[in-house]
Amino acid sequence: MISVDDIEEARTVLKGVTVQTPLLPSDRLSQDAGGQIFIKAENTQRAGSFKLRGAYVKMASLSPAERERGVIAHSAGNHAQGMALAARLLNMPATVVMPEYAPLAKVVATRRYGATVILKGASFDDAGEYARAVQQEQDLTYVHAFDDPKTIAGQGTIALELLEVLPDVGTVVVPVGGGGLIAGIAVALRALRPGVRIIGVQAEGCPSIRLSLAAGKPVVVPNARTIADGIAVKRPGNFTLPLIHDLVDDVLTVDDDEIARGIVYALQNMRQVAEGGGAVGIAALLAGKITPRSDEKVAVLLSGGNIDANFLARVIEQVLVKQGRYVVLHTTVPDRPNNLAPLIDRVGEAGANVIDIHHRRAPWQVPVDRVGIELILEVRDEDHAGELIRLLEARGYDIERAGAGEYPG
Repeated sequence: MISVDDIEEARTVLKGVTVQTPLLPSDRLSQDAGGQIFIKAENTQRAGSFKLRGAYVKMASLSPAERERGVIAHSAGNHAQGMALAARLLNMPATVVMPEYAPLAKVVATRRYGATVILKGASFDDAGEYARAVQQEQDLTYVHAFDDPKTIAGQGTIALELLEVLPDVGTVVVPVGGGGLIAGIAVALRALRPGVRIIGVQAEGCPSIRLSLAAGKPVVVPNARTIADGIAVKRPGNFTLPLIHDLVDDVLTVDDDEIARGIVYALQNMRQVAEGGGAVGIAALLAGKITPRSDEKVAVLLSGGNIDANFLARVIEQVLVKQGRYVVLHTTVPDRPNNLAPLIDRVGEAGANVIDIHHRRAPWQVPVDRVGIELILEVRDEDHAGELIRLLEARGYDIERAGAGEYPG
């Protein structure tokens, strides 16, 4: 169905179109997870993810008549941008149907590349149903995000680049949504380095391929609930599922808390911006769900970096709380003028920085002569947080901490 020759041919098609993304050693992740870990930074690819590879290869194969009529696809965002850019490069009209919840940054970027964007449906799969109807009505060519041999071959070119730089790689970790990326990579790796261990990582909130592999047939996930919108695919592909079954060693899942940690870890320690779907491999390593073998070289695909800035800010705040860098404290003070200032002075004495303050009365059911205070404070680390709490308690404040640090930075 798909061979390494198809992937080599796809690489020729992509010459001068895509960039060879860097393979970056991560000393910090190697220390935290073991092995020798390298990050394949597809977030630095044109359009911000790996998706341009497959979209361009598919669209370059179309006849002149098909190009003139135009193409259509459904996408959660990354395929939309890759296809829109490919259409611009190939000078053909493109329409993309995106879910109504699609991140604004991805919608805006897709339109900027010149595609027509239609927002329809609550999920990736709902958008697909509408896109198929538009395809029939307007006689357009469908460019599927993952379930097409040309698309799969285009995504597989990543493995060729990887092996050129790291020929002795032992394990390759790949994000999984519909499976086109891991299918293409697996075809190439099994042909060129058959002994490599290939592990896919899905979002726990939409584990369609993991469930399908366990059931031995395609399984549809009824609801996709995950911050990793780019891999929230409720049904695996007809082409991709058999390839994954035959060629991939394991597919595991990570939850949203683990994904959020992976996003912030990439930013703090690798200086890389990762979206939820792009960070799941890092998340799996940090959570101990993948254990590198002794001195093994591990390549982790950071598949995309198209994350909305406002959402990224919320994720960072949540993770900083769990790292102990942000501390959320509850206390009460007498409900009289000038009783908040002494509390803030004590916080300043401890060297903490005030991020936010909230007054709470009825919701906390505090005595009528007191007011509840919620403090969000920035501290250096977990030890500093402990010092701050001890100082406040020594000054007579009853302190309750919310969201105590759960893992290191």
